[in-house]
Amino acid sequence: MDPLSLLLGALSGVLVGFSLGLVGGGGSILAVPLMVYVVGIDNPHVAIGTSAIAVAANAALNLANHARRGNVRWRCAAVFAAAGVVGAYGGSSLGKAVDGQALLLAFAVLMLVVGGLMLRGSGAGGDAEPRLDRGNAPRLLGFGTMAGALSGFFGIGGGFLIVPGLVAATGMSMLLAIGSSLVAVTAFGLTTALNYASSGLIDWAVAAVFIGGGLLGGLGGAALATRLSASRGALNKVFAALIFVVAAYMIHQGLLAL
Repeated sequence: MDPLSLLLGALSGVLVGFSLGLVGGGGSILAVPLMVYVVGIDNPHVAIGTSAIAVAANAALNLANHARRGNVRWRCAAVFAAAGVVGAYGGSSLGKAVDGQALLLAFAVLMLVVGGLMLRGSGAGGDAEPRLDRGNAPRLLGFGTMAGALSGFFGIGGGFLIVPGLVAATGMSMLLAIGSSLVAVTAFGLTTALNYASSGLIDWAVAAVFIGGGLLGGLGGAALATRLSASRGALNKVFAALIFVVAAYMIHQGLLAL
């Protein structure tokens, strides 16, 4: 990649990291369209593979922060992630076999779903100490496999799927679900990235600058989120509107390319 593309990759990483720090789940959904339409990666599969490794790296860093605060329930998260890794491998293998433009169109439809979920918002109730048992283990395995398959197919973190899956399976609080979900996001991203890397579908230079930019953006977004915590609902609506605009643009471009 030329220096301008690397600079755009770093700035795109800043934007994604900032959005993740500011509004949380759903922020990484912008990574793939930024890779394609801003950085200029022509191959949608390379954009997805590169996005997957960047999302996994950012999730691992955020996981460390949540773990220090005691927001991770490791046994539940491990079962969910283990099942999801199988799904992520299958989903990413299928994604590589799908036509790139068709994949981008499907991705745009997924963005519309994510935007809708962000508008709905989430409650904060739940069990402070969820336990892994015979009753919820099958649900964790089922939800994990489905979330992993979609995460792998689209090369996304999938937090917007994983968090409600953990809540539905275990009844854990939203805060614990967010922290625990990062175990799965990291595992799914790495699985997808390794699958794409085996086919030479990752631009490592862009991934490196994207991750670096994401670190800086995440710090800024988290700091601003603390100051604007009372406006979180409004922030989610603004970000959902941005997702809708990007999705509409992707659908327009995709239909022109068909």
